[in-house]
Amino acid sequence: MATRHQARAAVIGLLYAYDLGNEEITKFCEDILEEKKIRNKQREFSLKLFSGTVENLETIDKEIKKNLNQWDFDELGKIERSILRLGCYEILIDGNDKAIIINEAIELAKELADDKSHQFINGVLDSLGKE
Repeated sequence: MATRHQARAAVIGLLYAYDLGNEEITKFCEDILEEKKIRNKQREFSLKLFSGTVENLETIDKEIKKNLNQWDFDELGKIERSILRLGCYEILIDGNDKAIIINEAIELAKELADDKSHQFINGVLDSLGKE
């Protein structure tokens, strides 16, 4: 059975494809999750995360941009942006525990993104909601 970490990693892949302009990915979510052996409760969890993030993308992106300091949102790597979007959704909209979500985002960044991305992602997600 897939873990929540594996479910989140699959959602990052879906968000990455969506960010590349493949908005049709929403039609294939079930198939992609099945291919990754994400089933039952973890599939429901993944679909909730993906659809919630996409539905709230404008709000999420606005919050991320407010917390980027000197960085330009459009110059972020697509994997990093996908991890930030998912983390922001889980913290600000889904109301999950911030420390757990930041830790999960850091682990995903270490696995999927550039070497120092995890530090950047940690800083941005930690600053969410601190205005």
